[in-house]
Amino acid sequence: MTRGIRHIQQVLPHRFPFLLVDRVEDFRANEWIRGFKNVTINEPFFPGHFPEHPVLPGVMTLEALSQLAGLLVYESGGYDPERDLFLLTGLDKVKFRRQVIPGDRLDMECRILQQKLGVWKQSARAQAGGELACEAVITARVIRKAE
Repeated sequence: MTRGIRHIQQVLPHRFPFLLVDRVEDFRANEWIRGFKNVTINEPFFPGHFPEHPVLPGVMTLEALSQLAGLLVYESGGYDPERDLFLLTGLDKVKFRRQVIPGDRLDMECRILQQKLGVWKQSARAQAGGELACEAVITARVIRKAE
């Protein structure tokens, strides 16, 4: 079950230049989600990271994975993006394995490890060119937006 950019924008509060998920390819509620981001030379951070050798900043890869994790939580039900906010609370076991460069498609997957009292722990992996680029354990919490 795919989800395009219009649906993603209905769920996530992020917008250009910080919306980092282009498409959800498939998901199973309360279990896993797969999606991707197309990495282009037009990204606003490449002129400074690095002018002669553009590399996707690792923190942006982690942010993309965190956004995908948020989509899984919302798609799993029980939360309303108009009322609730998915906030990152921790990153563990972060490893960067491969540089991600313009022209790569960042294929991402998140899997729920644990969910309790509005706190979600997920394993996350990103690949580029069929190679593991980044892996992490993401912890986040769902809160009510301020009135």
